[in-house]
Amino acid sequence: MILKKFKYKKVSSTNDVAIKKIKQGFKTGIIISEAQTNGRGQYGKKWISRKGNLFLSIFFVINKKIQISRLIVSNLRIIKKILSEYIKSKIVIKKPNDIIVNKKKICGILNETLFYNNLKFLVIGIGINVVSSPDLRNYPTTYLNEISNIKVSRIKLLKRIINAFELKIK
Repeated sequence: MILKKFKYKKVSSTNDVAIKKIKQGFKTGIIISEAQTNGRGQYGKKWISRKGNLFLSIFFVINKKIQISRLIVSNLRIIKKILSEYIKSKIVIKKPNDIIVNKKKICGILNETLFYNNLKFLVIGIGINVVSSPDLRNYPTTYLNEISNIKVSRIKLLKRIINAFELKIK
């Protein structure tokens, strides 16, 4: 399935925009933004969104009976596999939604479900530190261009993610 692309310079949160698009009648899509002013993480935590990193949300209709926990693991594995193309170090999934390299967070994924017009939607918010990472006191972070042998293009990384999810949600 081809995801309808919605591109923005700046949004409060890509997940928030995805939810608005669902309420406008879109059944699938991807929200891409160069910046987020109020990115969200798990349990209401803030996702620090630095310019040059990758912020996106993918949304689509899911079967009402499907186990969300399976989808969450599947989404993490897709991103882990894509990142492994750029990183030689061991990549670890830290439940519930983080991807860790060398004991440092490089990616967070926020999965949210929404019921609208008798349909169940999954919204997958993905934040990947590409060119920088926040300096957090209690949670070490890293970024892709710091640990990769090559300079990673945000655009090429985005295309890989879009292709992987378009294949997944046929």
